[in-house]
Amino acid sequence: MIELTERQVQALETPEGMPLRVMNPWTRETFVLLRTEEYERLKAVEYDDSPWTSEERHALAWESGKHAGWEDMDEYDDMGEDL
Repeated sequence: MIELTERQVQALETPEGMPLRVMNPWTRETFVLLRTEEYERLKAVEYDDSPWTSEERHALAWESGKHAGWEDMDEYDDMGEDL
């Protein structure tokens, strides 16, 4: 576990109520720092890391094909069963 600096603790205590955004200075990636209770609430309600079903894989392949301009290619309609 990483301990916060005094400056970071002060940033967390601002009254705006917004999650603190932190940046990795080497990669420039941005992260959001949430209280554990908020993270657990979001994870329980909205997060699903279960394996995709066959139907979900088929729907994703179909949507990708439509974006690629394949919506008129009827011969590929049954390919989702092989995915």
